[in-house]
Amino acid sequence: MDSKVSIVRCNGYEPALVQEAVRRAVDLIGGITKFISYGSKVLIKPNLLMAKEPEAGITTHPEVVRAVIRVLKEINCRIFLGDSPSAWEKWSDINEVYVKTGMKRISQEENVELVNFEKRRLRDKFPLTAWLDECDYLISIPKFKTHQLTILTGAIKNLYGLVSGIYKIKLHQRYFNDLDFANILVDIYQQVKPSLNIIDGIVAMESDGPATSGKLRKVGLILASSDAVALDSILTMIMGLKPLDILTTRIASERGLGIADINSIQICGEDLKNVLERPFKLPATSLKTRIPKLIIKIVSKFIHFYPKINKNNCVLCRTCVQICPANAIRIKDKRIIIDYSKCLSCFCCQESCPYSAIKVKKAFLVRFLGL
Repeated sequence: MDSKVSIVRCNGYEPALVQEAVRRAVDLIGGITKFISYGSKVLIKPNLLMAKEPEAGITTHPEVVRAVIRVLKEINCRIFLGDSPSAWEKWSDINEVYVKTGMKRISQEENVELVNFEKRRLRDKFPLTAWLDECDYLISIPKFKTHQLTILTGAIKNLYGLVSGIYKIKLHQRYFNDLDFANILVDIYQQVKPSLNIIDGIVAMESDGPATSGKLRKVGLILASSDAVALDSILTMIMGLKPLDILTTRIASERGLGIADINSIQICGEDLKNVLERPFKLPATSLKTRIPKLIIKIVSKFIHFYPKINKNNCVLCRTCVQICPANAIRIKDKRIIIDYSKCLSCFCCQESCPYSAIKVKKAFLVRFLGL
């Protein structure tokens, strides 16, 4: 067995339950000192997509972060906590993100330093947070969710938050199709492979994730591994898909960055078959995983998805206008207008919308085929 992934039951966010589950998940794969040295400096990176309360299920729950902090305190680590929320959040808004997601409260109660990622250094072609240079280790704590562009947002996708602020928009401008974007996510993973990944899968998200358009789903799991590829492979199985259905997993596996073969992953704790329930409801854009590859090659250029405004939910907050990397969205006559001739179908607008006001529009062929 080449990689270990632990799966531990945790039925709620009560602090004692989460602490026990996180500790057991780490112990099952070798214990914290297998991955982090005594007295070291550690950067903890949760998924803080937007300024939403933990109950919204969009961000890593603060009690999971607290549990990781307490495990690190036992080996006298100096701990830094931070993330770069999605590109529409200004640096002046980062405090609101930290307050609403519960991270500021946790940092104060646990006496750890809360940092922002404004200072950066170019690594290969990516401006990543300079806190990676300041710390000895990186621990990633993703939220288990679906995603319109990548299908899964898990261990590999969470690292996109290491890119500083507005540069996320620039990357979306250059790498807007799913294959190109998956490749840059794997590039980032190759640059900064975390020492440990711990998944908040107690409450996950399915359907049109990863933000306000998704649907919450009780999964009741904490998972951990030093191999993000193996970890995402297990998450994919829980979703009801095959590991290589996820482009980031396939690409990272092909580059030798981790293990995607389920038969080569040692699962510790819960048996995988005991946590496989009904398949996740997938994003509308996940059609390519449900059509045979031969057919996809023939019809792929006719299969398109676009963002569509739900007027009943829209409050004209302008978030989508500001985030769109193609400048395809504007306000006219008190309505949001999308110029589909410019639209990249990156769904940054949907991911950023605080009011679940952006849905998925299917191209005519997709509707005609009833897909």
